[in-house]
Amino acid sequence: MSKIPYTRNSPQNRPQPTQVPADPNQPIEGDLVTEHPLLEDPDALAARLADTEDFLRRKKGILLGLLTVLVVAVVGAFGYYTWRSSQDEKAQAAMFQAVDYWEADSLKKAMKGDGQYDGLEAIASEYSGTKAGNLANFYAGVGALKQGQYQAAIDYLEDFSSDDLLVQARAYALLGDANLELNKYKEAADLYNKAANYNANEYFSPGYLLKEATARELAKDYEGAIKAYDKILNDYQNAQEVNEAKQFKARAEGLAGK
Repeated sequence: MSKIPYTRNSPQNRPQPTQVPADPNQPIEGDLVTEHPLLEDPDALAARLADTEDFLRRKKGILLGLLTVLVVAVVGAFGYYTWRSSQDEKAQAAMFQAVDYWEADSLKKAMKGDGQYDGLEAIASEYSGTKAGNLANFYAGVGALKQGQYQAAIDYLEDFSSDDLLVQARAYALLGDANLELNKYKEAADLYNKAANYNANEYFSPGYLLKEATARELAKDYEGAIKAYDKILNDYQNAQEVNEAKQFKARAEGLAGK
């Protein structure tokens, strides 16, 4: 006779049925463990439900308040998003016309508007927080710099930021120009240095370093100027600013007593 392997399905390993007594009031024999005792005890379940109902009744005001806050937050976020989108569309329309005037060399209309469309100044102020408003800060900063309004240029450019590394570096350099015009030589030099090292490259960094050196000389920081000239000579040997850097470095060394 073949032997049947002993497995969990073998008759020897199958659970034996629990013997249920004829009398329903008699306890069931065996180690029967109820997984969810509340489901087996209607009175306990009713008591638990009563406790929950009482809790909800007592905390009704708090729960309604939390629900109200949640609804208001969702509605408010949606409303803000819709308003922000409409603001950005308006700003972009105005910005398009302002840039058109800018490219036509009509600086006054670009800055102030034409009576129908806002100019760069109004766009930067009224639509702050939008992409068009941010870009308006850059254009308005350049425009103010051209008009000799150096503090206004600083205010606009400080409110501008860009993910484009070259454009952001340019903004730092323009801030340096505005500070230089206000005779803030150290501040200007630091901004030129920031521009030169912000995504440093052979096309723009040498020019920013040359401006930094000039500003440091004006601040009588000749050692700082020599350091800027050296950076051009050592890091950007093919730049067109190299000859000027050599010439001006000799002058700075003379002023430094070297």
